[in-house]
Amino acid sequence: MSTPNYDRTVVACFNGYVTQAIVNNFMPLLFVTFSAALGLGMAQLSALIGVNFVTQLVVDVLAGKYVDRIGYRPCIIAAHVASAAGLLTLGLLPPRLADPYPALVVSVMLYAVGGGLIEVMVSPIVNTCPSRHKAKAMSLLHSFYCWGQLATVALSTLFFAVAGRDAWPVMACLWALVPIAGVVLFAGAPMPRIVPEGTAAMRFGELARSPLFAVFLVMMLCAGACELGMSQWASTFAETGLGVAKTVGDLAGPAAFALFMGLSRTIYGVVGDRIDLVAFIGCSATLCVATYLLAALCPIPAVGLVGCALTGFAVGIMWPGTFALAAEAMPGGGTLMFALFAVAGDLGCAAGPALVGMVAAGHGDDLHAGLLAGAVFPVILLAGMLAMRRLRRRGASDASDAPSRTV
Repeated sequence: MSTPNYDRTVVACFNGYVTQAIVNNFMPLLFVTFSAALGLGMAQLSALIGVNFVTQLVVDVLAGKYVDRIGYRPCIIAAHVASAAGLLTLGLLPPRLADPYPALVVSVMLYAVGGGLIEVMVSPIVNTCPSRHKAKAMSLLHSFYCWGQLATVALSTLFFAVAGRDAWPVMACLWALVPIAGVVLFAGAPMPRIVPEGTAAMRFGELARSPLFAVFLVMMLCAGACELGMSQWASTFAETGLGVAKTVGDLAGPAAFALFMGLSRTIYGVVGDRIDLVAFIGCSATLCVATYLLAALCPIPAVGLVGCALTGFAVGIMWPGTFALAAEAMPGGGTLMFALFAVAGDLGCAAGPALVGMVAAGHGDDLHAGLLAGAVFPVILLAGMLAMRRLRRRGASDASDAPSRTV
């Protein structure tokens, strides 16, 4: 029997992360338009963000329990169908209704279901596809979220410049072509076995009792917090904290952050076989502490913007690298482990910006103070890396000291 060619599967997963980038980043580009054209207030717009986050979090939890029972192919195809349906609903319904807000909520919930499933599933799929270097493949996979984020912002901005802001429903429908392509790709792609043959799938109790799993959970939470703690506040920080113009702030803040994060992941995805992953994550966490401090403490605006951008490079490897280390250390974790990591990462994505914002508010809306507090997350992640190394060495030592059995 010939070995299946998984190239189409990997390409489909890359497309999946572009889809997730679209559903997470397209609607926020329309908030000013929604406010002016649809009469939505700040509370309603904020609620849409909350609906997206909560829905994805619920899907992360449920996926760990049901995806293996249902099967990967139907679930990943359903994820792309839901993403496409959400974008098409966004483009077709709100402009035609007297009260567009319920349609917006429905569209967000639909594509959030798709985005949540994609987040949980594409990493274990790529991790179990035959590859000489799993961490390289994982890093390259996650780089496509960054490139998808940049493409969403750049192409949407270009489209609006040509067709006008009022043409946003057309752009929403055009973006739906990406998840539709994902349906076609996954329908004809071979699907690997998620838990390796001969390896028992770990149950929740086994994972919960593992100190190594607990360390990986903390690392995932900190990875999300390090990333979003800076990226969510980069534009505001550049404008209010550093005193630069909004256009410059957007380009030198969140756009540059995404660019450098994508570069970090792509570089490791290309030459990762020559780089020690544990050392790379440790150096990245150290760099992240330095860039947070640089942005928070340096009085020179240009240098502060460099700190914001370089944070993107520092955090790039944290999320995919932790996934890769955990998959290697706990091969029986399967879908449940990746789903719980997604939950921890999403919680970190909420905790990081929240801590920065709360500390800033407590210091007279000074984001310098908030970002200084945000530096705690890479410090904790670095401590987690050291704990992970000790636990893995102890496990290897225990295995070597165990008496051999004769048959």
